[in-house]
Amino acid sequence: MDSNFTLPRVTLIALLEIMLLKEYPEARPSQMSLPALAAAILAIHYISLLIWLMFIYPFYFHPLRNFPAPKYTLISRTWRRIRTKTPPGQLLLEVAESTPNDGIIVVQGHSTHLVITKPGPLADILVHRPYDFAKLDSVREFLQQSLGDGLIAVEGDRHKFMRKNTQPAFKFSQIKELYPMMWKIAVTFTEILKGELQGAEGGLVEMSRWSGKATLDIIGLAAFGRNFRSIENPDDALVRNYEEIFRPKKSKFAYFILMRTFPRRLVNMLPWDVARMFKETMANIRAICAQMVKEKREAIAKKEENHVDILSLLIKSDNFSETELIDQMLTFMAAGHETTASVLTWTTYLLALHPSWQSDLRSELRRALPDFPWLPAGTDLASVLEHLPHLNGILNESLRLYPTVPVTLRGAVRDTTISGHAVPKGTEIIMSPWVVNRYTALWGPDATEFRPGRWITTVNGEKKANNTGGAASNYAQLTFLHGPRGCIGQGFARAELRCLIAAFVMQFGWELGMDPREVVPGGVITNKPVNGLRLKLKTV
Repeated sequence: MDSNFTLPRVTLIALLEIMLLKEYPEARPSQMSLPALAAAILAIHYISLLIWLMFIYPFYFHPLRNFPAPKYTLISRTWRRIRTKTPPGQLLLEVAESTPNDGIIVVQGHSTHLVITKPGPLADILVHRPYDFAKLDSVREFLQQSLGDGLIAVEGDRHKFMRKNTQPAFKFSQIKELYPMMWKIAVTFTEILKGELQGAEGGLVEMSRWSGKATLDIIGLAAFGRNFRSIENPDDALVRNYEEIFRPKKSKFAYFILMRTFPRRLVNMLPWDVARMFKETMANIRAICAQMVKEKREAIAKKEENHVDILSLLIKSDNFSETELIDQMLTFMAAGHETTASVLTWTTYLLALHPSWQSDLRSELRRALPDFPWLPAGTDLASVLEHLPHLNGILNESLRLYPTVPVTLRGAVRDTTISGHAVPKGTEIIMSPWVVNRYTALWGPDATEFRPGRWITTVNGEKKANNTGGAASNYAQLTFLHGPRGCIGQGFARAELRCLIAAFVMQFGWELGMDPREVVPGGVITNKPVNGLRLKLKTV
């Protein structure tokens, strides 16, 4: 909730003043032309607005001014973030660490936000009153361009309906049945990558790109009953389009900021490549999805389809229109492969920096799966992988340190409360997994260190995986959020990551193939290495 003085309103006031001076020339200074006077009026109004919004209103008039606040605005630190390539969320973490708080901090950016840092307020927003808070319209419009108008973008009753009708596809029993398929693709992934090493100079591979291929093939089979075979086809059209959308670029970040500030239609009228890129690539992907929906409908009508995938369930429910089916496909395809690919990439990065954990994990996997890559008949792969302490400890620590979406924004859709504090309608909320997952108040002094052992407990001399990492609350791990707006595919993502990490570690040993200083987290939608991730692989 901000001052009634906004950029559009101040601009309108300035234009009215200019029109009055044009109508009554005797009222304006004789030595100034009308264009010069108009420029001066606009400049005075904009400077006054900036002073009001940054230095007066937030500290003396804003209804949220009594919350703890840092001694500086985020705008004042933005240039440092760009210059030093600070990861998304890092500035907010510095705010949390330097500002004593009970879980809520008020910060000034281009508007006033509440930054949520601790379990109590997080529980109110995510679980106790989840539909009091919704994604900001500007954020939703941006997400719709790359994720469709599916489960992630919709709000309120539409979200409740969609989640209820897609939940059956993500039951534990359903995911357990998918493990053999995921394992097969993971093994294929490593075999093809091993072949690539023969022509790779110095054994170098670009891990970001290969991760996306593997996870796209898995989501293709699980969600749509179709193997895209993108691992085997380096020029796959779907892969190229998604790579273009999610590749971190400064122009995309600028595009997101403009979408947060100005109407979507106005931003898309600007003559720049990024707007055209989003329009063209999403048109291509939407056309591919439309064709898959058509083919799946025909197969179901002819009773040729018995595969239990997400698309089949949605079609058979008869609750979704053609457009809604396509939007849901866009959401699951993008969120279901890009986010997991990001985690796989960061896990290999962390293991490159910590070879002892890489070695310990390989030893654990060899004991559990001595016949790699084959699985003896009757192997319950889900039970095997889900109980390996090193595998799950490394996975959980990677998810903690490098959350796929480092910052998420919400807005109060009605007057409500957070931890007993009145929060007016329109208040903008920042929840940052990057902040919460690395916050020393929740994780201790080694919060930013890679320590998978925090997820391993020794009981009677036997190591076992735990689900807390030693934190006092499950809200200390925010990667998948919580409650009805939490990630519906969390179990699915963990399952495919277990398979991919296990197969990769048993096939390869590796080290970083680039200067560690060049590995910089970034991106607009997901958290990826801005400069890619080059690994030097060798078969083991």
